[in-house]
Amino acid sequence: LVDAAMKTSDPNIFAVGDAVEIKDFVTGYPTMTALAGPANKQGRLCADNIAYGDKHEYKGAIGTAVAKVFDLTVASTGVSEKILQKEKIDYRSAITHSSSHAGYYPGATAMSIKILFSPDDGRLFGGQIVGYDGVDKRIDTIATVIRRGGTITDLTEIEHAYAPPYSSAKDPVNMIGMIAANVMR
Repeated sequence: LVDAAMKTSDPNIFAVGDAVEIKDFVTGYPTMTALAGPANKQGRLCADNIAYGDKHEYKGAIGTAVAKVFDLTVASTGVSEKILQKEKIDYRSAITHSSSHAGYYPGATAMSIKILFSPDDGRLFGGQIVGYDGVDKRIDTIATVIRRGGTITDLTEIEHAYAPPYSSAKDPVNMIGMIAANVMR
């Protein structure tokens, strides 16, 4: 267990990476996140705190991950339904099945997106995506909204670069936000 400066219970010992228990950015509860991105950020923050005094705080991880499984790409960010249920956090979900880019342009592939959000204010808790093309850029977009404390409305308002080979005029991230807004209504 480390504090926000990455110090253990001994103020002279710091720890980072896979072995530390940190604050989950979404729930605020202790968690472990064995991912290279958070570990590297913790390492830099820790080194700065050792060199310059405890001037920086680690605000927690959201656990954004992506993997290639044969031809599929699977990705997740934030917390899952299992965690929300375990922590007794009320949530709603929305799921869409869309194409990676405009359907009238050749080569569009299937993509399924699921998000979890607060029924009170629409704050985004987590997301998962399975597909072939463009999964990584969509999960990064959702992760950015979560990291900024954003809501499903933020998903509907994101302005994406649009051209038929890359997306649709209403990107799959915009669409999942719109479906979630319908669930809220």
